[in-house]
Amino acid sequence: MNTEEIGILRGLMEYEAARTSPPAGFPSLPDLPGGRYTDPRYFELEKQHIWRKSWLLAAHIDELPEPGCFILWERAGQPVVIVHSESGKINAFYNTCSHRGAPVVTEPNGKKIRLTCRYHGWTYNHEGELLSVRDPEDFKDLDFSCRSLQSVRCESFGNLIFVNFDPASPSLLDWLGPIAQEWQEFRFDQCRLAARHAFELDCNWKIAMEANTEVYHVKSIHPTTVAPILDDRRNVNSLYPNGHHRMVAPRPAGTTSTLQQQRSNLPEIDSVGEIARTCTQSYGIFPNWVSPLSAVALPPLLFWPSGINRCILETWTLAPAWGDLEKPDLWTENDGEQLVQVLREDTEFGAWIQKSVESYGFKGVPLSYQEARIFYWHQSADDLIGRHNIPEELQVPAVISNDWVYPNDPRKAYL
Repeated sequence: MNTEEIGILRGLMEYEAARTSPPAGFPSLPDLPGGRYTDPRYFELEKQHIWRKSWLLAAHIDELPEPGCFILWERAGQPVVIVHSESGKINAFYNTCSHRGAPVVTEPNGKKIRLTCRYHGWTYNHEGELLSVRDPEDFKDLDFSCRSLQSVRCESFGNLIFVNFDPASPSLLDWLGPIAQEWQEFRFDQCRLAARHAFELDCNWKIAMEANTEVYHVKSIHPTTVAPILDDRRNVNSLYPNGHHRMVAPRPAGTTSTLQQQRSNLPEIDSVGEIARTCTQSYGIFPNWVSPLSAVALPPLLFWPSGINRCILETWTLAPAWGDLEKPDLWTENDGEQLVQVLREDTEFGAWIQKSVESYGFKGVPLSYQEARIFYWHQSADDLIGRHNIPEELQVPAVISNDWVYPNDPRKAYL
């Protein structure tokens, strides 16, 4: 961030601390329909549209360090093999042989000169091209050129590898929009993958994710973990195109971040600026990424549905090369044995929330101005799905106009 942007953020923090009502002109937020967390119809729409049309974080280059390395990735409900090709490019394909639909990879990861289907031996190169079939004399007019593996869009941001199942979606950089520029200071192209773990949770994936996209709950759920190191009344929420959002909340003077408390000897990303060093600077990347970013670690949390009332939380920690030091892991204890306390506080309560939202008494969610990022996510989700596809009683109206979406921000008039 440049000096002007930092000055605006500091001014907005003081504005937020002093205000006695939502900003003038900020819309009243209609209740979110309760069925968005429990209705199978909306769950199916998410599968058809959100998970199919969004850019999804799938891997880190450290998991595919050299040509021939591959991983099997199925988090979004589709079988995908991601492979480091001999050309140096990272490719993604449906893990589906063009002969009888059998998988060409059954191991979770490994290294192969060729991708060969175990069922009948059809063999493909790292570009997905069919190279050979068993008993070719038994096939008449088999055109290899149209029997390649079906590709999945695959693009990288720094060392992060994303996939997208929709050929018509914008590029990854266009999807990230202005956030891609903001992220330059964090050097995603230099950070290594220190930790990646997965945990099953007993709640709808949005319930788990939304606990990480507002600070309204901090004093209640995190009184001894987060509340002492985050000034929630000076939190500044910002909305970005394509459903993304950001929060910036200063740390009270004399306090340090959780990771800095744990590991003061960690190497740092030198290019990280003042805001990320003195505040919690956290991003929500539509649809399922939430992450604070700092000078010592880039730790995405990813939320994946495994059912309408169950989900998987993936915890990642990216960091500058740590050499002989113990590798950093912001989110788990004992290398994935259990979540750290702050995440346990959220996830254990999520199971209780799930029981409540399934009750006859749950009708909808009245959100506050502090929870505007949640409403904006839902509004953006319906934009992507298409409101004409959504039953009327499950829709969220588009009441947050572009006047409140970056680069616009009416609050600047009060500075």
